[in-house]
Amino acid sequence: TEVTERLEEVVRIWTKQIRQVLVESEQIRREADDIGPSTELEHWKTRMSSFNSLLDEIKSSRVKKIISILQAARSKTLKQWKELDGSITKAANEAKDNVRYLYTLDKFFGPLTNASPVTMMEHIPSLMNTICVIYCTSSYYNTSERMTSLFLKITNQMINTCRMYLCEG
Repeated sequence: TEVTERLEEVVRIWTKQIRQVLVESEQIRREADDIGPSTELEHWKTRMSSFNSLLDEIKSSRVKKIISILQAARSKTLKQWKELDGSITKAANEAKDNVRYLYTLDKFFGPLTNASPVTMMEHIPSLMNTICVIYCTSSYYNTSERMTSLFLKITNQMINTCRMYLCEG
């Protein structure tokens, strides 16, 4: 029982740390008012990397051994652990899915940034069609708040590009 208690304490510490990561990942991001859409992709790539690393750690042999010992001891700490494991898996899947869909927009970020306003406008119909596909098919990115944030960043980029064009001309 002494070993079980020590292992339960270890799992409680892990649980607290993982909960903190999950809470921080759900907090509203503070972003500058003029950032473009490429920052959205970077955010989800970073989040995907973080949660994949956390999943790798949870699936490590060391953690599996501790969990199996606690299962054999019928520890009550495992209920919370399983819930957290599910939450981490969901967050990792969400980040991976969002990165996959946002990469389809990556080809538009260059023309939004470097083109003249006239050339930029030629890319808008294709961009809108791609966003529509994302909205219709994505399991996670199809919320109004995510779409609003994306459209805001695209608009910011278009405004910045037009401003640069006017200042150079």
